[in-house]
Amino acid sequence: MQEKPKRDRPMSKPFTEAADIPVSDLTPVMTFSPVVLSAPNRMADLQIKVSVPSTGSDLPIILLSHGHGPSNFVSSLHGYGPLANFWAAHGFVVIQPTHLDSKMLGLRESDNPEAPLYWRSRAEDMRCILDRLDQIEDAVPGLGGRLDRSRIAAVGHSLGGHTVGLLCGQRVKDPIDGTEVNLADPRVKAGVLMAAPGSGEDLAAFATEHYPVLGTTSFATMTTPALVIVGENDWNPAFSDRKDWRADAYFQSPGPKCLLTLLGAEHGLGGIAAYDAKETTDENPERVAALRALVWSYLRTALYPEDPAWPEACAALRDMSNPVGMINCK
Repeated sequence: MQEKPKRDRPMSKPFTEAADIPVSDLTPVMTFSPVVLSAPNRMADLQIKVSVPSTGSDLPIILLSHGHGPSNFVSSLHGYGPLANFWAAHGFVVIQPTHLDSKMLGLRESDNPEAPLYWRSRAEDMRCILDRLDQIEDAVPGLGGRLDRSRIAAVGHSLGGHTVGLLCGQRVKDPIDGTEVNLADPRVKAGVLMAAPGSGEDLAAFATEHYPVLGTTSFATMTTPALVIVGENDWNPAFSDRKDWRADAYFQSPGPKCLLTLLGAEHGLGGIAAYDAKETTDENPERVAALRALVWSYLRTALYPEDPAWPEACAALRDMSNPVGMINCK
């Protein structure tokens, strides 16, 4: 059994009140990439990055799905360091795939009917990783026998949030033939959808033309427990006229769900995609520090129900003199 992590607060506080959200002790992290999973029916082999705590056994797993994004390499296994490094340093094995829509692969302009989003392939990438955990353990030095395969979470940002929603039971219709697509995976015990697309019914004309699959998104069957994270100022009329559109995964799905609204945040949620990334419109290290600690706490309690990490984190957020966000649960 994995030992219950201590709730010690960090010795130093590089940020202010976000450092008071209690998390486990920091451990060094080993990162190994790329692990290449052959995929004969995929347009390119699946490359992944694996970040592992240097100590511990029976380690829970996070599958981290990158966004669609404008950068060449941030939207790939190379991105989201502020999140992946933190979660691995606090006891999770973090696995990051490079999805086919990553600009580094040069496939967005392909004549593949799934381009440019590769929405189905993205979910299948995550399922492929779960199918081949044995191979991943063998490939990563020091990982063998250390995974707890009963405690798996999926986390995604933007289009990655849509990918996580599919794994958690969200449905879409194939734009080509109109059939309903079910990619739910019971091995995923909890999800975190960060700045994910909302209901297809309220998709704007521009996005409907360029990303038609998003116009069919429905959350009625998304039953897996999930934390939905939205930025208070994350609104783009090219995607929806509704300013609360990205919260639909919370309001339109059955419980149990929680909603974290980050005050003042835009689509980059403070800069989660990379360290000092210029594409971030709302750079705020305090916000990032709070987000990653709150996600850690949510997943600890979601995967270990006896662990009080989530209620403790919620209390710490409420106790801030200037809270960075607010939480609702159902």
